Amino acid sequence: MLNLSGNIFQGIIPSSLSSLRGLEVLDISQNNLSGKIPQFLGKWNSLEFLNLSLNDFEGEVPVVGVFRNASLFSILGNNRLCGGLVTLELPKCKERGKQKKRFPYFILAIVIAPTLLIVLLWVYLLGKKKRNSQPSQSSGNERFLKVSYNQLLKATDGFSAANLIGEGGFSSVYKGIIDSNDNKPVAVKVLHLQNKGAHKSFLAECEAWRNIRHRNLLKIITSCSSTDFQGNDFKALVYEFMPNGSVHDWLHSSAYASKLNLLQRINILRDVATALDYLHNRCQTMIVHGDLKPSNILLDDDMVAHVGDFGLARLIGTDLNQNSSTGVKGTIGYAPPEYGIGSEMTSCGDVYSFGILLLEVMIGKMPTDDMFKEGLSLHKFAYMALPDHVIDVIDDDAIVLQNTEANAKKVEECLVATINIGVSCSVDSPPQRMNIEIVVNELQRILDVLQNI
Repeated sequence: MLNLSGNIFQGIIPSSLSSLRGLEVLDISQNNLSGKIPQFLGKWNSLEFLNLSLNDFEGEVPVVGVFRNASLFSILGNNRLCGGLVTLELPKCKERGKQKKRFPYFILAIVIAPTLLIVLLWVYLLGKKKRNSQPSQSSGNERFLKVSYNQLLKATDGFSAANLIGEGGFSSVYKGIIDSNDNKPVAVKVLHLQNKGAHKSFLAECEAWRNIRHRNLLKIITSCSSTDFQGNDFKALVYEFMPNGSVHDWLHSSAYASKLNLLQRINILRDVATALDYLHNRCQTMIVHGDLKPSNILLDDDMVAHVGDFGLARLIGTDLNQNSSTGVKGTIGYAPPEYGIGSEMTSCGDVYSFGILLLEVMIGKMPTDDMFKEGLSLHKFAYMALPDHVIDVIDDDAIVLQNTEANAKKVEECLVATINIGVSCSVDSPPQRMNIEIVVNELQRILDVLQNI
């Protein structure tokens, strides 16, 4: 293994490196290296992982050797690369064709040129108007902010317990402030690399975030692949900080004096369903989140929900399927029953998790609550309440007394419709689960009714 990351090396990769044929892992990420990716890297049969991320390489990505499997290398943040595997979704490389001969009829060209110029000007102005009318989004090719281990150490006050805001099997999350990010607070997710599967969780998350942009997905700012002061590997992801914490905190933490009202809950569920619809149906490559639960739904200043934590994500139709090696598929209570018998992760599995999440948000009980035993589950508890006893199982904090009987009836109808969505999404049979596009439309309809009461 050779780790040269975070050393601010410049220039091209020297050809003398080709003599190191026995390497299994090469990490030269987070430098200022440029030029084309050397062909000899694809000829090393011993190479098991190659990290070229956060440099300035250009030209065509090879498709031989380690470059034949997208899970064995990372090129994140090299925005001038092209070609390579189809699953990388890089732009096609320009072909160098022969220069065409000039059109000899120069008189005709003189006549056509002014008309062509007017047409091009019209197209340019129309395109500019369109761009200005669209909501601002981060470009898929934007330059990632580069940060070092030392910067993250300083930003989090030495990864202090006072700044710890979350912890999981593969990572710990700290609040911090990075000078080069306009002193805005960030969330720094530090991977527990000593835990099996953490390294592939990092790769899965980087790959999932590479080309996705949506208002209901957590925004990634950058990643860091380096070594700490003891020479140990260090990997972290830096996200936009969500000041209102997670949905889990609002539902179950005693630290939160106020609770979510009914409109806020339906809004959050609509936001999460919209994010799932984007991942499943609006991306070039379908993305299965794999671990949807309240602690992975974060809330911004305006209580808009953002889906985060793609550590178990799977890109359908690609070689990047880290679940096959870690055996980890979701969280107990939220993972669908088919994952327990070895089935592959699918979008239907995400829909099941969403159904359980919805029932938890509306009822206020976790699927692992002590009351759910001897055949009783959160799904069955909700199903048994339909349609006449839904009001009896809804979280008291979500119920608002209405001033007229007509309004009370509308609210109850909305609650029944919402619980019905959760039950329909969380049935055992994957093909019978509700379509996520229909879920989005139905939640929007419920929201419209409630907002007009």
